[in-house]
Amino acid sequence: MGLSTKSIDHKELLLKKIVSQENDYDPHINMLLRPFHSPGYHTTLTAEDHPLVHPTHQSLLYAVGLLNTEAPEYVQRACDVIKRLLTLQDRDPKRDTFGIWPWFYEEPLSQMAPPDWNWADFCGKELVLAALLHGHRLPEELREQIRQGISCACDSIIKRDVGPHYTNIAIMGAFVALIAGELYDRQDYRDYALLRLEKLRRYTEGLGTFQEFNSPNYSVIAIVELSKIHTYSVNPRAKEIASGLLDRVWRMVAVHYHPTTRQWAGPHSRSYSTLLTNKIKSFLQLATDNKLNFFSDDELEYDAEWYGSGSRCPDYYFEIFIRTDTRVLEELYYRNEETGVEKWAETYMTPQYSIGLFRNEIMWNQTRGLVAYFENRGQSTFLQMRCLHDGFDYCSAVLSVAAEKGHLLLGVRFLTNGGDTHPNLDRIQGRMAATDFRLRMEFGGCLDRVSIETEGTKSQVVVNGLPLQFECLYAAFDEALAVDGGELGRGLDWEVTKQGNVYGLDLVIYEGQRKTIDFQALNKAAFLFSIAIGEAVENLPPITVVEEAGNVTARITANNANGSPRQVSIPLKPNDKHPVYIDGR
Repeated sequence: MGLSTKSIDHKELLLKKIVSQENDYDPHINMLLRPFHSPGYHTTLTAEDHPLVHPTHQSLLYAVGLLNTEAPEYVQRACDVIKRLLTLQDRDPKRDTFGIWPWFYEEPLSQMAPPDWNWADFCGKELVLAALLHGHRLPEELREQIRQGISCACDSIIKRDVGPHYTNIAIMGAFVALIAGELYDRQDYRDYALLRLEKLRRYTEGLGTFQEFNSPNYSVIAIVELSKIHTYSVNPRAKEIASGLLDRVWRMVAVHYHPTTRQWAGPHSRSYSTLLTNKIKSFLQLATDNKLNFFSDDELEYDAEWYGSGSRCPDYYFEIFIRTDTRVLEELYYRNEETGVEKWAETYMTPQYSIGLFRNEIMWNQTRGLVAYFENRGQSTFLQMRCLHDGFDYCSAVLSVAAEKGHLLLGVRFLTNGGDTHPNLDRIQGRMAATDFRLRMEFGGCLDRVSIETEGTKSQVVVNGLPLQFECLYAAFDEALAVDGGELGRGLDWEVTKQGNVYGLDLVIYEGQRKTIDFQALNKAAFLFSIAIGEAVENLPPITVVEEAGNVTARITANNANGSPRQVSIPLKPNDKHPVYIDGR
């Protein structure tokens, strides 16, 4: 990790970003043309049918970036992009999609499955900045069209009224309404925005953290949008709230940064990449004035979204970023005041590695409920536990974990009322068709000096000399796993796979012809595992596994440091009980 005192020229970085997008601009449509990419839901488009698409939000961001360069030759193109994007917004107040945009020019809102109402916030925030900062440079007719588009977006945001639990959208929608209210003298927008910020402040202070907990992607978004509120709003109370929330989110980032692996330690409530992306690394480098130094100036991946936001890490948190001590974090990240349900996260850091876990959480593709990072001679190797349905994360699997330093007990159970690829968008009523269904301990990042050996129910992994031991303690998928040659499963043995740049240590539940698996009809569907890391491999305590009262429990018979037995207990039969906090100790 290097230190630099060189000042950062954001205008120069912005100009480089704009120039780099020149070949992406499509003058026939007046939008950017990019390779198709999606998280696997909302859109019905595929890369096979639409290898290149025109994205709406990225195109609007490009238009604002063009204007932010202050180059006269870019004004007309920015106007052309904004005009095109305004034609894609739903302006009919009778429709549910009023005020929002589709993701792509190629896919109207009526084709999306379902539309993404967040696009009122994402696109709206670009329009308010265009109007606020550059309205005087735009034609009067376009200024009026932008005002109408912003008003429709604000009305959509207010009607939807996202709660404070949806952290990044709660902030983003408040920013859109607040700046629109100040820009157009709309007291109703200003009042709504301030009320929304007050709700977020109270909720976050009561919980002690953001409910979108420790998310690399959305913590950066929260920082940028809160910084914009602080930078651009004229409301003293809004600035004060934004400042307090910024301090909280920066502390969350700092305490989870693992300096020896240069990774953002888990667990992550929402993440799109297990390793830090170059974009997030670039943000951390710029926001710390190059104190966290990942790249040379030419290597930085700049986002036009950051320009002018004022995003900067407070100096007093930098000391936390560079700490290499051993420490444990236990944090409440969800509480239901009516039911008393709580959910907890734990992080354990040493100079050699970090482990992050949720004690009880679904295993969808954005959640990193068990993720570890290992120092590997200046690089990073990761471990992530996944449940895969035909190669994609199955989010109706639930992971429960009890941990003490380098030893973990894990349980996997299944829901009957959850989703397949997404918790809410594709509910499957407990039934799914599959050709492959498996649990995986996945290793990625730097795979040099990584070795895997399996023997029956146990597997030994070594990462840069650090030993890890995995054991399958219990496996039941009805009775099929115990039947030789049964259609489901192959027993308790591990299977090593290599796909692309990752190793998989897999427990195959099903592999074969396409088959419908009805979780509601299963009497037993539960798995228990043990993981030991480093010194814990040499000091493994005895573990007992017991079926009782409809549950299966893995219990360490020796007492832990707190004087109580450590255990994970999960239901044998799939049910509709979504994750709740169960003290595994």
